[in-house]
Amino acid sequence: MLGLFGTLELGSRSLQNQRQGVEVTGHNIANADNPAYARQRLQIQTSFALETSFGQQGTGATAVSISRLRNDLLDERVREEMSVSSFLEAQQEALQYAQGALGQEVDRQGDVAGISVSSEQALSSRLNDFFAGLQSVSGSPESTSDRQAFVMKAVELATRFNQVDQRLAGLQEELNTSLQTSTTKANGLLTEIADLNRQIQRAELGDAGPANDLRDLRQQRIEEFSKLVKTDLSTDADGTLNLSVGGVTLVSGKDVLDRLQAYDPGNGMLRLRAETAGTPLNITSGSIAAAISTRDGEVATLRRDLNTLASTVITEVNALHRTGFNLAGGTGADLFTGSGSADIAVNAQIVSNPSLLQLSAVAGASGDNQVALGLARLAEKTHSALNNATFSDNYSHVVGGLGHALSSVNSQVEDQERVTNLLSSQRDSVSGVSLDEEMTNMMKYQKAFEASARLITVVEEMLDTVMNMKR
Repeated sequence: MLGLFGTLELGSRSLQNQRQGVEVTGHNIANADNPAYARQRLQIQTSFALETSFGQQGTGATAVSISRLRNDLLDERVREEMSVSSFLEAQQEALQYAQGALGQEVDRQGDVAGISVSSEQALSSRLNDFFAGLQSVSGSPESTSDRQAFVMKAVELATRFNQVDQRLAGLQEELNTSLQTSTTKANGLLTEIADLNRQIQRAELGDAGPANDLRDLRQQRIEEFSKLVKTDLSTDADGTLNLSVGGVTLVSGKDVLDRLQAYDPGNGMLRLRAETAGTPLNITSGSIAAAISTRDGEVATLRRDLNTLASTVITEVNALHRTGFNLAGGTGADLFTGSGSADIAVNAQIVSNPSLLQLSAVAGASGDNQVALGLARLAEKTHSALNNATFSDNYSHVVGGLGHALSSVNSQVEDQERVTNLLSSQRDSVSGVSLDEEMTNMMKYQKAFEASARLITVVEEMLDTVMNMKR
């Protein structure tokens, strides 16, 4: 039989349980705005029963643990989708920078690419102005002012090619730098994850219960790491996690076995490998993968295609210009120097003296414009080096390719955002703190605490009555 003293102990345990419940509720409320936090619950179970002549009699309840509400499957899905989201967002940002390097906005709807010029200094405008200038100077080939105006348009075209190439080269270098920065950040997170493994292992020795806050913090660090590079996880029996990337184990329990390293394979374009193992890592998601993929993919292709366009302009224009004659009867000079978009320039002698432009097909005939007209007609000619496209059509195709890539990644980012938001909402419904629910729990614990206190008061009064019976 429980007896008065047993009932007093029952009430005392109940007071402790309700007090602990309020404390856990307060902890939840304090972390309502903490995105890494998973709400916690005090787990209470019935105490042992006593055998009596009436059957088993309960002895109240005992708080056994504080558990956190987590769905491991949702955590895994969220982590994987975060890695994909980070890849797409980083790729989107890089392609937007590439679009900015062209000085043009690229729109793509369905299967039709459209180029809307956002600046008069855009490369397409400079290319059109160059051939329009040839049409203009062909009307008065002996005019020094018209020649000067055309030379300036040629200089502007060459300068624009140079600037676009420099910007794209700069973008590739920035992506290289971001890869190094992200790698350093990732290695710092590896150290933190291993240290949290150690703290969790130590905190949970014996029957101490789960280290909920440390596990939440570790989950946050793992998700931060997954945004940088796709991560594979496995769990040991002691609650510690093992983390690997591309099949290489980087963290095992409390130890960091290897680290990430950005290395130069020989072409100046950094890639990723395991530092100690020296194993190149083939990663498919995360911002580091996006930096490598976009730098060596869309940006490199855009730069290469624009270089081919500049090279073809140089070759075709110079081949015809050499056959013409300048106002003094000279011939054989090139209009452009250089070999591509990085170094294309206008012949310095022609810049200084526009009369050296070779626009006539006949020596000494200053009014002849046959070469000027021939140069102007190059705008409508198809070129084998450009897959039998004109200069403008080739440029539109090149920019349209960027537009298609940007449009595609924009759509993927929108779709991925929906997926990530859906999974995050599902996880929040399980792990997120609801202030309404916590307020309800707090009132429940408060009323239970008051009732427990009243129980103890009643038992004390009963004991006092019993003691007074002897007087």
